Formats: sequence, structure tokens, C-alpha cells
Amino acid sequence: MKVIAGNSNKPLAQAVSDVLNVPLIEALIKTYSDHEIFVEIQENVRGEDVFVIQPTSYPANDHVMELLLTIDALRRSSARRITAVIPYYGYSRQDRKSAPRSAIAAKLVANLITRAGADRVLTFDLHATQIQGFFDIPVDNLLATPVLCRDLEQNAKDCLIVSPDIGGVVRARAMAKRIGAEIAIVDKRRERAGVSEVMHIVGNVEGRHCILVDDIVDTAGTLCNAAMALMKAGALSVKAYVVHGVLSGRAIETIMNSCLDELVITNSIAPRPDILSCPKIRIISVAEYLANAIARVSEEKSVSSLFMDEGHLVG
Repeated sequence: MKVIAGNSNKPLAQAVSDVLNVPLIEALIKTYSDHEIFVEIQENVRGEDVFVIQPTSYPANDHVMELLLTIDALRRSSARRITAVIPYYGYSRQDRKSAPRSAIAAKLVANLITRAGADRVLTFDLHATQIQGFFDIPVDNLLATPVLCRDLEQNAKDCLIVSPDIGGVVRARAMAKRIGAEIAIVDKRRERAGVSEVMHIVGNVEGRHCILVDDIVDTAGTLCNAAMALMKAGALSVKAYVVHGVLSGRAIETIMNSCLDELVITNSIAPRPDILSCPKIRIISVAEYLANAIARVSEEKSVSSLFMDEGHLVG
């Protein structure tokens, strides 16, 4: 087994490498002055089982292209098997035609990764699980639920799990089941992309410490609006646990001005300096979890057992 890192999240790749005790492959990945990307593998990978760690986060287009070129370089270097490890799958929110004559970008990116030469994909908490079906190669969609729940049990007692929208109910129910908590739902109406209006809350949140759970936090508007609605409904406090911290635009400012006590995210996306310095944001690592999954794939062992709960998949 060998591991190679793109430029998207080198700290995570190095942490995974340290857990596996497998040094990262020497590779040259650079960008020319005209923003053309060049990739060269600088050691022998012939006949090797290679894992490419590259979240396709901002700048998404550059990081997708880096991933494709790295896969192509490995294929042309006669690697035996290539696994694209994508902790955050960019373009995942474009998984259907949301308007007439619009593209389905999640499917297009899946086609590109497959055609580049990847043999399988390992990813974290896809925004829509049906994206697994967009690939014609095996996909392991890891759930971050065990990592989030472990931290939640250590830092929040007697809490109420809350989904910020109807679409996240399955995730909220899975986390609630793991820690033996009840759930509530924030029902909202989205007027346009990036803007949401909270309508009402399903469940009793009065006098409870609420934990909002979601897969992606981008502008943080939905999350902070939900937190405000919970506080108005009588909640004692509100924290949020989210897998992927995209945090674009004025998200940090929005979080700082919100009634959220804390936002907990994973390092599936490399955190920027302003995220690291924000007192309301805490980051937990998925490196060990991801390393265990990579080892299981390499050894042809079950991956789903990493996130099984009493014999049933959570999420």
C-alpha cells in the first residue's frame, strides 16, 4: 500500500500517513503561471495499491483537476489499483436537475474520476447517498457519526439532537440512537439558494440543551437561523456538529454574531487561518478513522463495520 497527497489537505494526508506508518509518495504537483496544473510521480508505484487523498474543496476546480491528473499519472505509472480518497466530495450538492436545463455536476465529476482511471472511491458523508450510484466503480461512503458521537458524549450531557431541516432527519436519528437521545426538527422554507426562513419546530425544545447536526455548513445562514429559532422556543443552549466545514463568504462573521455556543467540524476540509482562530469553532480529526478505512480497503476487509451500530448501518 502507498499513499499520495494532493495539495487540498496535506495536514490530513500526513496525519493518515502517520497512523498507517506509511510515508507519503514523493510527487511533484505544481501550477504554472497560466494556472495549468502539472503532476509527476517521483517514485516507483508499479504494481502498488495506491490511495490518493484529495478533498475537492475550494478552489474546487483546481482540486478536482489535481485529483484527475494524479490518478492519470498513477495509471500511466502502472499502479495495480488506484483508490480516490475524497474526504469532501465537491459538487455533491448538484446531484439533480434543480432547474430546467441545468447540469448534474455530481454525476459529471463521478464520470471524470472513473474515466481518469480510479478503481474505487472512498469518501465521507456524501450530501446525497444516491451519488454512490453515479459511479460505475465501487464507492465506500464513510459516515462520520461515530467520530461526532464520541466527541458529543465527552462534551455534551443530557442533550437533544436537532435536525436543521427535514432532509437531515435520518442523520439526526442515527446520532440520537447512538447516544440515547431524543430528536427535534426545524422546519424551514428556502426562498432561494443560500437563504432560508425558519417556519416552526417539530418537538419540544424548551429547557433543553440542543445539538444541531448536519453534513455541510457553507454560509452558516441556515444553521444560525435554526439556532435562533431554538433559543426563541426556550432552548437553554445550542451547539452544532457538522461534518464538512466549507464556511464560505461571511460565514465566520455570521457564526460569531449568532447565538450558537459552539460549532464543531471535522478536518475533512483543511481549515483556513480564520477558522482556526475563531473562538466559536472547534475542529476534530477524522485521520485515525480514515486511516482505518484505508487499511481495511487495502486488506480487503469490511469497511461498513467501522460505522455499524448494533448490526445496522447508521445513516
